[in-house]
Amino acid sequence: MEALMSSGTNTVRVFGVRKHQSRFLPSLTLHLRNRNSVCGIGIGVVEKKKKEKKQCLVVAASVGGSKVGHFENTLPSKEVLELWRNGDAVCFDVDSTVCLDEGIDELAEFCGAGKAVAEWTARAMGGSVPFEEALAARLSLFNPSLSQLQNFLEQKPPRPSPGIEQLVQKLKANGMVVYLISGGFRQMINPVASILGIPQENIFANQLLFGSSGEFLGFDKNEPTSRSGGKAVAVQQIKKAYGYKVLTMVGDGATDFEARRPGGADLFVCYAGIQLRESVAAKADWLVFNFKDLINSLG
Repeated sequence: MEALMSSGTNTVRVFGVRKHQSRFLPSLTLHLRNRNSVCGIGIGVVEKKKKEKKQCLVVAASVGGSKVGHFENTLPSKEVLELWRNGDAVCFDVDSTVCLDEGIDELAEFCGAGKAVAEWTARAMGGSVPFEEALAARLSLFNPSLSQLQNFLEQKPPRPSPGIEQLVQKLKANGMVVYLISGGFRQMINPVASILGIPQENIFANQLLFGSSGEFLGFDKNEPTSRSGGKAVAVQQIKKAYGYKVLTMVGDGATDFEARRPGGADLFVCYAGIQLRESVAAKADWLVFNFKDLINSLG
């Protein structure tokens, strides 16, 4: 869904990472995929000497004719590490972060409307589309029934991202509370939450609505995540309700970064292990391509 809200974002598909030796993100080779072509590129870590200090940055490269920018936030600052290690709670995006796939796109493909949804998404990226309008439009293209949803969940169970289970376990062992914040649907997120040991009350997501015969009725528009800026609102509600002093948001897209605001997330970690959205990655407090980097930093 993030694609609908990122018309100005150059998105690159990350479909393979080969990691070399280092503590956080030393040197790695990314194999990237954009929407029109596939190619492999090398992204290395370059050390720059400046006043006897070494600086780590990811070197620019070209993917399918578009430039993948270099990033100077792949190694966390001391302040960022302190916030990450001493936080009270962590909120995770789900699609392309906790899970490998974009849930609604997978469901549309299963229901035989994958191409139509993809074409609509491509048109939507030409301009700014309110989230609720985009969500309703995509769902109207295939109107999934309850039986279709159930068959989808049975035949295509969620695929957690590599390392996410270990990361959640580590965070909880360190006394942090974990939440899932998503523009996706509870019915599709509940199985993931079960795998990760995250209680239902810690899920903030949308709800598909069905009639007595299982026919599709729409989605619950009262959920904060059903509207533009909804993730930021959800994070603010969580922080206020529980009085967390330090809360981190982890995600891949612009709607995740929006949660980094006064009264909301104190830290934004951009996870680009699946989707690299350059404009989002550049603004993150910390850019990671592998959850192991976050795990290792917790000690």
